[in-house]
Amino acid sequence: MDFNNLVTQLNAGTILPEGIVLITLLGILVGDLIFGRSIARNLSYFAVGGLVCSLVALILQWDNPQPVSFIGAYSSDPLSVVFRAIVVLSAAVTILMSISYVEQTGTALAEFVAILLTATLGGMFLSGSTELVMIFVSLETLSISSYLMTGYMKRDPRSNEAALKYLLIGASSSAVFLYGISLLYGLSGGETTLEAIARGIAGASGSLSLGLVVSLVFTIAGIAFKISAVPFHQWTPDVYEGSPTPVVAFLSVGSKAAGFALAIRLLVTAFPQVIEQWHFVFTALAILSMVLGNVVALAQTSMKRMLGYSSIAQAGFVMIGMVIGTETGYASMVFYLFVYLFMNLGAFACVILFTLRTGTDRISDYSGLYQKDPFLTLSLSICLLSLGGIPPLAGFFGKIYIFWAGWKAGAYGLVLLALVTSVVSIYYYLRVVKMMVVKEPNEMSDVVKNYPATNWNLPGMRSLQVATLAGLIATSLAGILSNPLFTIANDSVSNTPMLQASVQRQVAVK
Repeated sequence: MDFNNLVTQLNAGTILPEGIVLITLLGILVGDLIFGRSIARNLSYFAVGGLVCSLVALILQWDNPQPVSFIGAYSSDPLSVVFRAIVVLSAAVTILMSISYVEQTGTALAEFVAILLTATLGGMFLSGSTELVMIFVSLETLSISSYLMTGYMKRDPRSNEAALKYLLIGASSSAVFLYGISLLYGLSGGETTLEAIARGIAGASGSLSLGLVVSLVFTIAGIAFKISAVPFHQWTPDVYEGSPTPVVAFLSVGSKAAGFALAIRLLVTAFPQVIEQWHFVFTALAILSMVLGNVVALAQTSMKRMLGYSSIAQAGFVMIGMVIGTETGYASMVFYLFVYLFMNLGAFACVILFTLRTGTDRISDYSGLYQKDPFLTLSLSICLLSLGGIPPLAGFFGKIYIFWAGWKAGAYGLVLLALVTSVVSIYYYLRVVKMMVVKEPNEMSDVVKNYPATNWNLPGMRSLQVATLAGLIATSLAGILSNPLFTIANDSVSNTPMLQASVQRQVAVK
């Protein structure tokens, strides 16, 4: 292989967005090493700028005529671009939310941002990996960085406990996932790229079917842990409650989006022979996640824990798109993850703001907040109502699209169950809203009675205000002006050959 041919097959320009994030990460490490904490806040803004540049590079790759790179190990197709953009956006907003929070705890801000950018790199590579080694390295880069961020507030016993639980359960899930993909490697005759694996398994004898099913079970177990699907959700409530709130915000959006990107690419490409089996498994996971997530959330007294169970339920809604496996199903997944990005990060920005001013995240302490902080009350109410699917907010259109795609594909029972559990979710979201807008002074919580005066001029608070305002505006307008997001979601599926081949196979089977 001559040099020019090697350069053509590497096609390294496809990872320009990741390269920008990597250069930003190195710049932060060097800047922190030379200047110390004196410029930590400026380094955070530098990180946001680098992520914005990476997002621009992703947009420029939308119509890339040669998306395959690194000799088939990576793909920058439209689906990969969309999921990488979600990871980058979630990281940028998380950094804006983190500045005041991390500084108030007395820990190093620049190091936190560096770990977050490392997790972002892992999530971006995971969204486009098409080769087993790259998939596992990307997954571990994201996972280990997440463990570090979870335990970053080392003076907080809850953070240490959350990190230990996350590490132990996460290491077990990684081992299970690795065993699953190692079986794939063996069954395919030593292939590592996903397309070659599918060809190798298809060309083998039927006696390998049992091994393929075992590989499928182990692989799905690893993926289900990453997306917090029941019954692999045990870590989620405890980790959400004990972790720093900005970390929870990133895990609930960026890490979950990367997990769904992995699920789509790996299962659709490498397991076409057992498509009915993995559709059945994801149907069970979706049902359990929607029911348990929404029902258990009713009894929660901590806002972060409630949002943790809410994220489990939201993953159940998104899985409906995977279960039906149609073009509109995959497009509805992408659209819902886009709007989930806005409304969930907006809700967590409000929780961070309330926690910084009061030191608590108990739901009962929000009583009467409207009288002391109307802006925070409005922002949190809009985001929670959107998560519940109240029109005309973004969450309503996201759920309608998924339910319509499911109904159109004939998944009537799944859609009806999703509708019922959505109604259940509205109750615990409205409960928080009702508490905040209580007008009688005697019903105001003691925490809100001592609520400090709103002052946005404090150091670091301006970036948190920007994150909160961005979440409010995006959640409000993404529903009313949803057509561009619909177009992006549909184009990302229709222009991705892998998904088109899968849809055509399903049509041929039916």
